[in-house]
Amino acid sequence: MCQTYDMAAHAFRFDSLRFRHGFTPRKPRNPLLRFAVGLVGVGVLALLVMFSVVLGAAMIGAGLGYRLWRQRRTRTERVRDARVVEAEYRIVGAPALDRRR
Repeated sequence: MCQTYDMAAHAFRFDSLRFRHGFTPRKPRNPLLRFAVGLVGVGVLALLVMFSVVLGAAMIGAGLGYRLWRQRRTRTERVRDARVVEAEYRIVGAPALDRRR
């Protein structure tokens, strides 16, 4: 009697212990090595945090610099245009207009 073997049914079993623990990182057993790996992890984390802080500060600085440069340019253009009259305006509601009549 020939026994059939279904390879697909056994090759892709996702509930096996080998699959479940296949992607977990292995912790070293030596305490000094475990401490060193922990320090490397904290160092990488600190490096990423500092990189993001520097990058964020550079983006904010570039945005403020661009805004100041743009305001300086538009301010000089306003001074050159003699057709522009600068004033302060106040919106008056309809009831205030009716009281004056």
